[in-house]
Amino acid sequence: MTLRDGLAAILVVTILGLAFVAIKAGLETVPPLMLCALRFGFAALPAALVIRPPRAPMALVAGFGLALGVGQFGLLMTAIRFGMPAGLSSLLIQVQVPLTVALAWAVQKERPRGLQVVGGGIALLGVAAVALERSAGAPPGPLLLVVGAALSWACANVIVKRIGRVDMLALMVWGSLATTPPLLILSLIIEGPGALAALAHPNWAAVGSVAFQAYPTTLLAFGLWNGLLTRYPAAAVTPFALLVPVAGILSTHLVLGEPLSADILVGGSLILVGIALSLRGGRSAVRSSGRDALGPAADAPQP
Repeated sequence: MTLRDGLAAILVVTILGLAFVAIKAGLETVPPLMLCALRFGFAALPAALVIRPPRAPMALVAGFGLALGVGQFGLLMTAIRFGMPAGLSSLLIQVQVPLTVALAWAVQKERPRGLQVVGGGIALLGVAAVALERSAGAPPGPLLLVVGAALSWACANVIVKRIGRVDMLALMVWGSLATTPPLLILSLIIEGPGALAALAHPNWAAVGSVAFQAYPTTLLAFGLWNGLLTRYPAAAVTPFALLVPVAGILSTHLVLGEPLSADILVGGSLILVGIALSLRGGRSAVRSSGRDALGPAADAPQP
């Protein structure tokens, strides 16, 4: 991975970590499915009026939007609304990392290299070090919703790889457009008329929450993330997401006052070591594939 793409990945995980503060703030006054619908609705419109659809099968674009909008964030926001701490949610959703690697192996035939597997395992140990400390007493229902959100994120990642290299801004805009009507319908069915009543007198926290989720998070962060997934194997990209809990827990601690302890230092250090090993494995894979493409002559002595 190039330095530029590595910095882009760090920007992505920072924004995604901060987004948990925005989600928590928005859920104070807006029900989760309605908040999710507003997020993707504003990401889609009016942009869809001037941005052409991506050059990809619309079924895949819609599938990506549904996996990201209804699956990942619909379940995630519902879990937070019903008692899951935002910082802990940012941690547990990283189950998507091994799920993405496994699905990419099964669907895209992206077999991870040994060093990438080791690095991913060490990074997951870092996640586990924090999760075991913080998950005591966590409500089981919302916890399962977060696991479902992680599986949906993994599915969205693999769909993006299936789509390939397209205009990522167009993919985010039209994927957001595809997921907005189902979210609105689900909100009216599950959350009832009160979901609309909550919009009658929005406060600045709700407005800021929707704006941050729609633009820096959905269009910028996920646009960059999807671009990385189309250029690199999943095993080289997804370990970066394990930094999201570090940003998420730190930001929710500083802004929302959620507890912070030494487990973050231990878990964060393991995550960084795991990512470094995964990236080293990814570079080895690139060099190996380059030699394979050149053939035996690539290893022959040069005059």
